[in-house]
Amino acid sequence: MAEGFREILAARAAAFGMPLTNAQLEQCVRYNELLLTWNERMNLTALTAPEDVAVKHIVDSLSAYDVPLFARAKSLIDVGTGAGLPGIPLAIYAPEIEVTLMDALQKRVRFLTEVIEQLGLKNVVCVHARAEAAARMHTYRAQYDIAVSRAVARLPVLAEYALPFVRVGGTFLALKGRAYAEEMEEGRAAVEMLGGGGIAARPVTLPGLDDVRAVLVIEKYRSTPRAYPRREGTPEKSPLRSCP
Repeated sequence: MAEGFREILAARAAAFGMPLTNAQLEQCVRYNELLLTWNERMNLTALTAPEDVAVKHIVDSLSAYDVPLFARAKSLIDVGTGAGLPGIPLAIYAPEIEVTLMDALQKRVRFLTEVIEQLGLKNVVCVHARAEAAARMHTYRAQYDIAVSRAVARLPVLAEYALPFVRVGGTFLALKGRAYAEEMEEGRAAVEMLGGGGIAARPVTLPGLDDVRAVLVIEKYRSTPRAYPRREGTPEKSPLRSCP
């Protein structure tokens, strides 16, 4: 099974234009093994078939990678990382970047800690925290060149979670599905209020799929006002919709 997954991932990543080295493939194979094992004990993913994990999890995570952006970046935070997506694949592909995986559920952090140890990822650390609380700590606020997030919330909410972590001049990357254009419109006011500039969409076509995906790219132009993020639970209950 591991060999089949390895071959599928190697072919799909190459077809996407991001070929993986043998060492990276082995790390991804081990990640898949751990994902499936832990998924029997807790809900990490509904996608477990080799093709799905290879394309819809790993290659999709790698779609966030952009050569000029990552070449000048030193640090990245994955906000609401869940099973480590997109953070783990990005950390494997770009080992020169210091990656922080943040999640609110302790069980998921335990899984991620084992993944880091088993894969020998020296450039990755885990943080058990809610984004609303961590983004108010000096240790994390405005400390990252890149923030990424995938399948966490719609953009008005997600921007309030993620943009406070990004330094001025940094970038927030949101991996989105077919509703990305609608979310761009929904999120413009929130992004502006939180210190972001315009929202650019980079369409993504994954190997063998004809669905609609895009990476939304938001540059941080100004410091996020101290009022944000609001207290835990508030961004979801009352998303930022218009400028005050």
